[in-house]
Amino acid sequence: MYAILAIAVLLSLAAPAGAQDVTQRPQIRVSGEGTVSVEPDLAQLRVGVTTDAKTARDAADANSRAMAAVMAAVKSLGIAERDVQTSRYAIQPLYEQGGQPGRNRISGFQAVNSLMLKLRQLDRVGEVIDKLTAAGANTLSGVEFIVSDPSKHLDEARTQAIADARRKAELYAKAAGVALGQPFSIIEQSANMHNPPMMMARSAAAVETPIAAGERTLRVSVSVGFDLPR
Repeated sequence: MYAILAIAVLLSLAAPAGAQDVTQRPQIRVSGEGTVSVEPDLAQLRVGVTTDAKTARDAADANSRAMAAVMAAVKSLGIAERDVQTSRYAIQPLYEQGGQPGRNRISGFQAVNSLMLKLRQLDRVGEVIDKLTAAGANTLSGVEFIVSDPSKHLDEARTQAIADARRKAELYAKAAGVALGQPFSIIEQSANMHNPPMMMARSAAAVETPIAAGERTLRVSVSVGFDLPR
């Protein structure tokens, strides 16, 4: 699925003889955009354990025990070690609410340990979430679906963006009654991927969490300047 979207147009035509600076280049400059939708082939899942206790030591110990069970579940799922990375570990104080500003007392401590998992089988994302939460994971900060090698798809979007820019330049040149020359500059303004919102739901029944990967939209924007022959 391809979509083409114009961003901005700047038209500069030659002024009457004698009124134009000889260094001024008659030109038309347009921006074009190309988009390509691609099915993702990799999922990144952030999951972890958060524990509270009266002391920092107790919070850390409780977190370590819970996280050991989560790590064992990760291993049992067959996720490769290279696809498992600690993304955050922190111990922070908890404060009593309702005290005087700046004088809140520490009521306990919270330990947080989070993992970043790469899942190469997208049809197992729901299964992984369910098994890790059953093992004790109590934080899930999101699932991101990505395209692991977007270059060839971005090149396709670049081709579409240039075609879009030329189409608009020809339209404006024709409307102005001038000929369109060759491009003298091409600037890539942006090349990025848009991730659709993650879809996740859990029912009261013991069923697998449904996850939909959807599509990634790869977008390229370019600015192209064309000569206008005198």
